[in-house]
This record gives sequence, C-alpha cells and structure tokens, in this order.
Amino acid sequence: MTSPNNPDSEGTAKRGPVSESASVAELAEGYAVKAGLHRSSDGRVDVLKTAGGMQGIAESILPGLVFLVAFTVTRELTLSLVAALAAAAVFTVVRLVQRRPLTQALAGIVGVGISAWLANTTGKAEDFYVPGFFTNAAYIAAMVLSIALRWPIAGLLFGFVRNEGLEWRKDPARVRAYRLGTWVIVSVLALRLIVQVPLYFLGEPGLAALATTRLIMGAPLYILGVWVAWLLTKPAAADRSAAHQ
Repeated sequence: MTSPNNPDSEGTAKRGPVSESASVAELAEGYAVKAGLHRSSDGRVDVLKTAGGMQGIAESILPGLVFLVAFTVTRELTLSLVAALAAAAVFTVVRLVQRRPLTQALAGIVGVGISAWLANTTGKAEDFYVPGFFTNAAYIAAMVLSIALRWPIAGLLFGFVRNEGLEWRKDPARVRAYRLGTWVIVSVLALRLIVQVPLYFLGEPGLAALATTRLIMGAPLYILGVWVAWLLTKPAAADRSAAHQ
C-alpha cells in the first residue's frame, strides 16, 4: 500500500483525471475508427470519410457499374462478371501503390467475387445483387436486436465519437435518442430491400432498374442516413456543457 505521505501518490492523484480523460479520448478514437466512423476536427462525425472518402465510394460503386454497362452492351454474363472483378482488383492494386490499408478494397473484391460466383453458377445476371440482400438483412437484424437489448448501435458508435463513452446509457433521454438514430439507419437498410427485392423478382427486365437503385441507394443513401442519425442524436446544449466541464 502506498503511504499518503508519499509524494508519488499525490502526483499520481493529480495526474489521474488527465490520464483518464486521455484514455477515454484514445478509446473513443480507436473504437470509432474500428467501427468505420471518423471525427472531423470540430468533433463531428466526418460522414464522407466514414463512407471511405471519394476513393472508398468509388470502390463500392464502380464494380457494379462496370458490370451493368458491360452486360447491357455485350449481353455476355461471363465477360461482364470478369470486368466487374477486374474493376475491384484495380482498386486493390491502387491501394498497394498508395501503401494504404487494403481492408476495404479486399472486402470489396471478396464481395464482388461472391456475387460473380453466384451469378455465374445460376446463369442469371440479376443474381449478382443477391448477396447484398442478405448483407442488408443481417445488419437490420443486428441493429433491431441492439435496440431491443437497449444497446442501440448508434449509441455505441456516436457515443464514442462524442466522448460520451457509455455514460449515455444512464440517461433515458439519450438512450431514446440513440434508439431513434439506430432506427433511422435500419430504415435506410430496409428501404433498400423494399425497393430492390421486387426489381430482382422481375428478372432480367428489371436488371437495369435494380442496378441503378443499387448504386443510388448505396453510398449516397448511407451517407444521408448516417448524417440524419447524427443530427437526431445530438445532445441538448445543457448536456454538451456538462460533458465539457
């Protein structure tokens, strides 16, 4: 046990709050980055960077766009799938050249690979978009479960970006706000399925509309949904003042 008269004990006590604050800040930053969220210099969520920046958005859009254009022009499924895979592979090479993390590019090429394999196996071009339906459904299930358990995903993500840690769970008003924010993101994902699944069941005649809505309702709609959720979960002025005291 350290003696109360030990000068080191007093020094540690003085440094404690500062160290704790630094630790919380580091935890907030690390958690946000791992979750794919980024803060701007003024402490707000950087929605564009969260979506991967312009390069990340291009990585998510171009393979599907290349597939659509190639299939529309050639009507050759195999050729179109190879073109989409090549587009995804190009981004991986670009990141290698830039010496940037490959996580997003590799995830993209794996996703395109699974989609291409399924479409090639069934021989149906529209099946290129089926894996995305299951991904959306899985995210919806996880977020709805988080709301039911009173650990809404928006709170876990935005709470750390705002340096609230998990303190927001002690405030019923903040829990309600983060539940609402999570429902906004769920609505974005659900809207994708509501619009796109019927187009899928139209078969090849609905392919162009399915591909177009997939592009529009991908990164652009995601960015909008995250931004709306961020605004709706904004703490009251009094809460923000207390948090900075």
